[in-house]
Amino acid sequence: MNILVTGATGFLGQPLAAALRAAGHALTVLSRDPERAAGLCPGARVWASLDSWRPDTAFDAVINLAGAPIADRRWSDARKRLLRDSRVALTEQLVRHFKEAARPPAVFLSGSAVGYYGDAGDAALDESAPAGADFAARLCAEWEDAARQAELCGTRVCLLRTGLVLHPAGGVLGRLLAPFRLGLGGRLGDGRQWMSWIHRDDWIALVLRLLSDPAARGPFNLTAPEPATNAAFTAALGRALCRPTPFPAPAFALRLLLGERTQMLLASQRALPWSALALGFRFRHPALDDALADILNRNAIL
Repeated sequence: MNILVTGATGFLGQPLAAALRAAGHALTVLSRDPERAAGLCPGARVWASLDSWRPDTAFDAVINLAGAPIADRRWSDARKRLLRDSRVALTEQLVRHFKEAARPPAVFLSGSAVGYYGDAGDAALDESAPAGADFAARLCAEWEDAARQAELCGTRVCLLRTGLVLHPAGGVLGRLLAPFRLGLGGRLGDGRQWMSWIHRDDWIALVLRLLSDPAARGPFNLTAPEPATNAAFTAALGRALCRPTPFPAPAFALRLLLGERTQMLLASQRALPWSALALGFRFRHPALDDALADILNRNAIL
């Protein structure tokens, strides 16, 4: 397949691009830093702008993973505009090119997150659950609405509601390893909030399945089938690292430090991958202890 990938140099995009290349697909990657992208994605054609997309340009698939980091800075009004533009506005631009193309892509996999559900407490969330009302939830809903417009071109659309992807190179695990290895880890708030996680290898395998399976369409929770509360996740990571986890972070302290972003740490999303399981997808790492053991042992972090 001839595939356009946005966000191909990121924590998820880079290993996905490598897997696509290994499978024999031809890649074009969109990046604001073409030189860096060429180094990270060898063999791929690199575009600095979608202006390179002409009506006679033919892609079989587009995978849209672009988006400014959402947890790295305070959510000022300017930051919120950037978060929206890097997700929603770019997706709208992609879909405009679909509509102008002589042959629109057959499939569009577009990013989203389990933050779509907002703070849902203990409710088990399949893909039919409604969107939440906080900023992150509204952003995801708007992002998904923009992607769905591609269906008007006859393009099959899959919405990637990604959970917490586990790998030491980044994401939540990358941030937690240093303090936990020092014995400074602990639960966040009361620890009752659900964390929907997935091993990065399973995330890549599931994306590849959605790309190739014509029956796959609509939203998918890219999460393992056994979510954990924050307290359980904290205990599991402590066990995996053979370290105590005695230092909880009170909710009020998190709010003082992080402001509105605290909702991402304390919101509860017990998302379950019913749509992936209905396709017959089998997770290699459905259980948290096994996933952490595989990740940490394979990356020689212990």
